[in-house]
Amino acid sequence: MQKKHHNTSDNQDINTNGGLGDLNTDENMAGTFHLNESVEEETDLEKLRAELDEQKDKYLRLYADFDNYKRRNAKERLELTQTAGKEVIGSLLQALDDCDRAEKQMNNSDDIQSIREGVQLVFAKLRNTLQARGLRPMESIGKPFNPDLHEAITEIPAPTPEAKGLVLDEIEKGYYLNDKIIRFAKVVVGK
Repeated sequence: MQKKHHNTSDNQDINTNGGLGDLNTDENMAGTFHLNESVEEETDLEKLRAELDEQKDKYLRLYADFDNYKRRNAKERLELTQTAGKEVIGSLLQALDDCDRAEKQMNNSDDIQSIREGVQLVFAKLRNTLQARGLRPMESIGKPFNPDLHEAITEIPAPTPEAKGLVLDEIEKGYYLNDKIIRFAKVVVGK
């Protein structure tokens, strides 16, 4: 207890002699307070830096994942487009084989009727194969001109007043694939 009393008297002596006041109070005001403040600021700054580094890491990982997703998706799409026609082409090969046989038969035979029948069978097989895959021809002749379905190549005078605005001839057939237009019909319209 004397030591404590002795320290207080020393503090008081300094106060009376130097006018410095209580030594403990002076330390808190001058040095320790500012040291504690800078330590707290440094720890807050370190916490913010750590949080920023964590967010940067999350961002980079997310960006890398998204980039990998884009590459994988592009690769899958490319593979799909390269092999999408494989099934259709495979089914058309039979019609192509029939065309080759018909060509050989045309070179070796003079019977026009049998050649005509053979070619018609090949065409029917080709049409049936394409229809089985969802291809459907567009019916245009005699129908009103529709710019959503038809592409007008030219206009000619209508043979009758009722034929005005109707499709009179078809230069190229239009086609649907599974009810979606894949080729517009090129037509001649009556005016």
